[in-house]
Amino acid sequence: MREGIKEAANENLLTPRFYTTDFDEMERLFSTEINPNLDETEINAILNEFREDFNQKHFVRNDEFKAAADQIKGEPRRIFIEFLERSCTAEFSGFLLYKELGRRLKKTAPAVAEIFTLMSRDEARHAGFLNKAMSDFNLALDLGFLTKNRQYTFFQPKFIMYATYLSEKIGYWRYISIYRHLQANPDEQLYPLFKYFENWCQDENRHGDFFSAILKARPELINTTEAKLWSRFFCLSVYVTMYLNDHGRSEFYESLGLDTTQFNMHVIHQTNKTTATIFPQVIDTYNPEFKARLDKLVGVNTQLQAIGKGEGSEIMKNLQKAPLIATFAGELIGLLAMAPVDAGSIDLTGVPESDPSFMY
Repeated sequence: MREGIKEAANENLLTPRFYTTDFDEMERLFSTEINPNLDETEINAILNEFREDFNQKHFVRNDEFKAAADQIKGEPRRIFIEFLERSCTAEFSGFLLYKELGRRLKKTAPAVAEIFTLMSRDEARHAGFLNKAMSDFNLALDLGFLTKNRQYTFFQPKFIMYATYLSEKIGYWRYISIYRHLQANPDEQLYPLFKYFENWCQDENRHGDFFSAILKARPELINTTEAKLWSRFFCLSVYVTMYLNDHGRSEFYESLGLDTTQFNMHVIHQTNKTTATIFPQVIDTYNPEFKARLDKLVGVNTQLQAIGKGEGSEIMKNLQKAPLIATFAGELIGLLAMAPVDAGSIDLTGVPESDPSFMY
């Protein structure tokens, strides 16, 4: 890597991933001839909203950025750079997937293709803004290098629908919750990036609403027993991943004056409520067992990380990890076995309300 370019973090189960899918199946999925349930009126309305490009002039930097970055030193600086890198990678991952979908669907479903292209515009703008923020810390990601050298994870089209819907909606709730907290506590405003989150999160919300419209057009993705199982699985995957990631970086949220656990549970509850408007089943996040098992997973994950960083041969480390991995798997199975909450396809109306239980 040339000077000033940050070497990408090692990939593991919790790092942001790059995705690919069966694009031929995607073309069939969005064909109006094969999929008569696709509401073209709703799709065109969504397309017109994306064309408005409400945030075209929103992401404009000022002198506050570099000055604020220079004040962040030591361990908080390292943690903040890690936050920027992970966020930039996640946004860039969305850009790559949406861009390719926009290209591949031009003939089959031109309106849907344009929506994906415009969503890739949003994601590229977000990734670029975050990468520019890294330059305030005298670093940057080589996104072209990542494109060519990052490992891509294959997801079936229906899994892309579930996962990206949840990713966009949980992104909305994360951004708006941080923004509202810092508006109420301006002394905790560590860096001006967060002042942009109110408008930024509306991009995430619009993206999620588009996937909601697509899911409603495919009854087999929301009205079958299999759909219920996959809905719960992806909810759990997204919630557990966020909980483990954030608790591994509690110092970052504490630097903003947030309690990591309280923040995470607020985001999970709100995402789950929003998701219940379209998914046939969701996790019962208010069941005390849910949080108890999440906390056990955090404890096991901390032990696994400590073993990985410790001394000794890989054989010895794997032997030490084996019982912990079994415990981890048991907790995940326990979460999946919890009684779910039946939900259903309900048209989304406006921006979801905030949870009053989240104290700023």
